[in-house]
Amino acid sequence: MKSNRFQSLPFLVLSYLPTILLVVWLTQQCARAQTQAGSDISTGNTNQSWTATTQQQLPSSLNPTRTSETHTDAGGRTVDNQSIEKMGMYGRYEPYLDLQKETVRVDANTVRTVERTFGRDSDGRKTLVQVTEEEKRSLPGGEVKVVRTTSNPDANGALQMVQREIQDTKQISSNVQETKTTFLTPTANGGVAASMQTTERQTKTGDHNLEFRKSTSVPDPNGNWQLSEVREGAVKDDGKDRTKTKEERVLRPGTDGNLSVVERTVSKESENPVGEKRDTVETYSTDLPGSPVDGSLHLNQRVTTVHRKGEDGAQSTEKQVEQRNPAQPSDSLRVTDQAIDIVRPGLGGTTRETQTIRSLDSNGSLGVVSVDTRKQDNAPPIQVDIAPAKTVPTVPAR
Repeated sequence: MKSNRFQSLPFLVLSYLPTILLVVWLTQQCARAQTQAGSDISTGNTNQSWTATTQQQLPSSLNPTRTSETHTDAGGRTVDNQSIEKMGMYGRYEPYLDLQKETVRVDANTVRTVERTFGRDSDGRKTLVQVTEEEKRSLPGGEVKVVRTTSNPDANGALQMVQREIQDTKQISSNVQETKTTFLTPTANGGVAASMQTTERQTKTGDHNLEFRKSTSVPDPNGNWQLSEVREGAVKDDGKDRTKTKEERVLRPGTDGNLSVVERTVSKESENPVGEKRDTVETYSTDLPGSPVDGSLHLNQRVTTVHRKGEDGAQSTEKQVEQRNPAQPSDSLRVTDQAIDIVRPGLGGTTRETQTIRSLDSNGSLGVVSVDTRKQDNAPPIQVDIAPAKTVPTVPAR
């Protein structure tokens, strides 16, 4: 499988994007890159390199984009580069956005990652937009500590921290794992203060089953922590019929301060004997579009994803989103979005991918929003000599 590469675009990068559609597409590209690298330095599997290009076709009213990606693994160091170009006013592609991610294994227990995002200023010059630095350390007893800092340049180009995330994961017992995360943000007086805390606990209840609970707290006007949300549920997998289900409830405090269920999600993953995988996620909410809130749960959305493998090695994934019509909330769900992704193998380890995205138009029909074509070349591993240079001894003069 492909591994974690580029994270979702940082929130301040969005100010550089001219259309909402392009924001959506870039997010999809980043998500796709997360599953395409084929290795992850944190697992020690670092022997793959590849390059890929993506060409996007959009309706005539919008400018197309082109994306080039490279991934290299060598000597405990992984480097990913993603360069996005847009069509300029003279019909030529121009640099638009660059994403760089470098991951280095410092030692057997420490991995450091730096992500940089570059945009373009009004003169077309490459400009640093955001930097995210992460250090992950594995400690004895299964404890894992992660510190992630996001910084933006100020008016003078100096990096200023905008958020720091401190995460601590501990194995409480053989069946219980707990993760505590604190988010820190700058204050008006130049200091740093905690702006949010989360605590997530997973309890293993069987060979393939577990229960989870995640609580989120934010400070109130007096600086005291106040519970703002709880997500709890269970994952069940008997390991026999190739079916896994997950149920999650979202609880938030009401006007009386008591927690009540505002959302419920039911997910089901299944696989038939021929290898076809089907994932269905149904979301129930107390907020029914176009209707007054009555406190009861209503089915608002269904997302179905089907993954198939062909005998020729081709793979296809179809994702369909069904939602209610806000103008007719009593009607059944209708298909509002569809994405079809087809990957075909080529010669020499290459792959060709086509992704078509359709969305509901004003006439109630699914119209094509974009078509992306992508080619990936799996290059041989790049060997990098990281040993110090040898010094030639100096022969003293006679």
